[in-house]
Formats: sequence, structure tokens, C-alpha cells
Amino acid sequence: MADYMFMLESHLSADQNRVVEQVQAAADAVGVNLFLTGGGMRDMLGGFQIRDLDFSVEGNALKVARTLEEAGAQTTAIDENRRSADLVFAGGVTAQVAMSRMERYAKSGAKPQVTPATIQEDLRGRDFTVNAMALSLNRASRGLLLDPTNGLADLGHKELRSAYSYVFYDDPARLLRLVRLRVRLAFTVEERTRLQFDNARAAHLENLIPPRTLWDELKRISDEPSPAEVVRALEQDGLLGLYSAALSGAKLNLPALTRLEKAERLVESASVPAAPKLGAFLHALTAKLTPKEKSGLIKAAEIPKAEIEAWRNLEPRARKLEHALKSPNVRKPSGVYEILATAPADELVFLLCNSEHRVVQERVRNYLQKYLPAMQEVPRAEWEALEGQPGTPKYNRGRHALVAARLDVRPKKVAEPEPEPVVPVLPVDVVVARGRGRWGS
Repeated sequence: MADYMFMLESHLSADQNRVVEQVQAAADAVGVNLFLTGGGMRDMLGGFQIRDLDFSVEGNALKVARTLEEAGAQTTAIDENRRSADLVFAGGVTAQVAMSRMERYAKSGAKPQVTPATIQEDLRGRDFTVNAMALSLNRASRGLLLDPTNGLADLGHKELRSAYSYVFYDDPARLLRLVRLRVRLAFTVEERTRLQFDNARAAHLENLIPPRTLWDELKRISDEPSPAEVVRALEQDGLLGLYSAALSGAKLNLPALTRLEKAERLVESASVPAAPKLGAFLHALTAKLTPKEKSGLIKAAEIPKAEIEAWRNLEPRARKLEHALKSPNVRKPSGVYEILATAPADELVFLLCNSEHRVVQERVRNYLQKYLPAMQEVPRAEWEALEGQPGTPKYNRGRHALVAARLDVRPKKVAEPEPEPVVPVLPVDVVVARGRGRWGS
């Protein structure tokens, strides 16, 4: 049992490990059984990066969430029906705490009737077997693996298999999820599950997916490592039209999505603080759509007004940054650094994907690959030695001088010593011949 705990701790970041400890402490305080479940378990056992932490509680999950809020976590969403809460912790770690439950559907796509259940019952009612495993975080059974549907074997076979026969009929949104997970994990779909998928499509169950669920899935696609591949797969499976019938043929802007992936990887590799990916994703996805077609997509997914505003405001924000970067007054690396040091990551990504100015592209890349790494190597003592309080003119002058000293001063070229003249060495016969000519008869 200890092996799984060691595996978990080894796969988690320091911030994620602290969150696991905080959630365990909150569950102990409330007096409920706690399990790590879902995608976190799948990714840990499969050797993938753990993106989110999913916890299941046999008992009052929302009380656990409130206890975590009191300790500093922030609740971003609550599902009263499923008794679950999404939270953000220090370091940007995201997690969900949910009641272990059984869900019964009166009809396909309907709101489920939710009742409390044991963790074993909860796991058997999940979508795919690789998502139906749990790890006990309770003192008496800490490290115990629960796997009622044999998901560990399917994980080893790199195969997606439905946890029960009516997976897609109960919740048609799982059609989209299967495609997304298939692409991200590079798994095959088990034959019986593929048949269930095809039968659900033949019954047009995808048309029963609620608009807000389409929106939730679109957000998850935008956060995928390769959204272009997911979009391509959805188009091939005939599911992309749920968002817009126009997203096909020449209007399916896959090259823009591919550029977006490369830009995001470049920004992330420079350890720039993360920013929402959704706006840049929606801009790339809909770049070739008419205003009317974009409005149709917004209506189909019931995109919230705040998200629409964030999407529409991204380009104007990025263009202001572009204008500053292409100014003829920006001649030195320190000037580029000062402009971009406070720029949000989504603006950097947007310019890398969309700016038509070569100088802007070069300056963003130089910032990410040269200037930012150089400033990250400055010892903390040098920053602490700056006089004045951060934000004051005195501090800013010292900061600017430090940046300029690091980025603008070119190293002096070391003069190479002049090579010594090479004296040719003549062959012996030539030397002898010359000697004879000079001293001979």
C-alpha cells in the first residue's frame, strides 16, 4: 500500500503535495472518509502529468470545502446537485472536492437524480474504467487502491473502456470526453465501447448535450496540450458541428490552432505566470468565421458574458503591447524587458501567433529565450540591495540600472594573440640541392 503513496508523492509538485495534506486535514476535521479519484489517479498511475486533483468524500463534501476556504482556499464553482466544489489553492493548484454518489437519469441528457453512495458504488458509475480508480487517504487504509472496474489493467493496455453499458445514454457529453481523452492520452478505444459510441451517435444523442455542458467541454479543450488535435478529431467524428456548422472545410483554422500550441509551449517554457488560455483559443478557432457565425457559436454553447468580453478584449490589449514593442524608441534589450516584464501571458501568446511585424516577433522571442532567463539568474541579494520601496521612483531607478547592467552591457571581446610566423620546413633533398648550388664546384 505504501508504494502507491510514494508514487503519488513522487508525481505531485510541492504545491500539490501541500494541497493533499490540507484536504486530508480538512476531511479529518469534518470526520469523513477521503479518497483521491478520477483524472488525478489515472494520470498518476499512467505516468502522466497530474493536472488537477479530484477528491471524493463519503459524507458532506461541501463542509470539507468550507473548511478549506477558512484555511485560505478559494471556491470557484459549486454544484449543489452533485454536492461538489471546485477550489483554487496557493500556487494555482486546482482541485475538486465532491460527495461520493450514485446518479440516476430519467432520460438521456437529463439532470441526474443524485444520492449519497459508498466510494465503491461511486466508482462503478463513472464514465471510463481508467477514471474509476481511487486511493484511500484515510488513516486506517492510507494507500489502499480501489479498482472495481479493473481500470489499472486498461491503463496498462492504453485502452479506454466504458465503466458500464449505458455510459453515453446517461450522459451524452461523454461522447465529447471520449474523443478528448483518446487524443490526449493517445489510447485506443475498446471495441465494445466503440460500438456503444456508434450506437449513441446513430440515436443522435449528441443533440441532447445541454449548451452549458458544451461550454464546459470547450473550456477543457482550450486547456489541452494539443487543442488542434482534439478539434481535428471532433471534426472527423462529426461532433464539432455541435458548436458551429461553419467549423469545417476551409473555415476550420487548424494552422492557427497549431501556431497557438507552439506559442503557448514557448511561453510556458520561460516560466511566465500562467494566464487564461481560453481567449487566444477562441480567437484562433473562430478566426475565419463571420460575425454571424461567431454569434451562433456563442449561442450554441451559451458562453457567459464575462468570457465573451475577455475573448473580445484580448486583441485590443495585445495590439497596445504590439504598438509599444515596435516603437523606434525601443532599441535596447532592457527596454524590451521593461515593456514585457508585466505583460500577461495571453498577450505574449497572441502576438507570437498573430503579429505581422517581424521586429515584434523577434523581441517577444528574445524576451522569453534570452532576457527573462538572464534576469531570473540575478541573485536575490542584488534585488534586496536596491534602495527604496518597490514602486517608488528611487527603487525604480535602481531596478532599471540593474536590468540595463545585465542586459545592455555587451561583454568585451578578448583580443586574440597574433599567431607566430610559420617558418617553412623544406625537404632534405631541397636543402641539399640548394646547398650544392651555393657551395658546389
